[in-house]
Amino acid sequence: QVQVVESGGGLVQAGGSLRLSCAASGSIFTINRMAWYRQAPGKQRELVAGISRGDNPNYADSVKGRFTISRDNDKNTVYLQMNTLKPEDTSVYYCNAAVVSTARSMTEYWGRGTQVTVSS
Repeated sequence: QVQVVESGGGLVQAGGSLRLSCAASGSIFTINRMAWYRQAPGKQRELVAGISRGDNPNYADSVKGRFTISRDNDKNTVYLQMNTLKPEDTSVYYCNAAVVSTARSMTEYWGRGTQVTVSS
């Protein structure tokens, strides 16, 4: 069993910053790609940023230059530093982890999400 838990969401004014964290735990051999997605009410879930185990990040155009994804492989943790937040960044943010278990099978796991609200 693997658990993926996000933290760090909250309410912030436009122009402010937040840092999200996501920790995976359980029967983990290694984690390949880790990523952050978001979903606003009435909209489809969209990729915000992803990062490979070898630290090769990619970003949605809407967050380039404002958000930074990083990971700590020893802690099975991924972070999302969000700066210069805009009201349109308001969403539930979900963590996704491509986990190789101790039994050497790969499964994608999702966290339950953390709410980010940016006020204007």
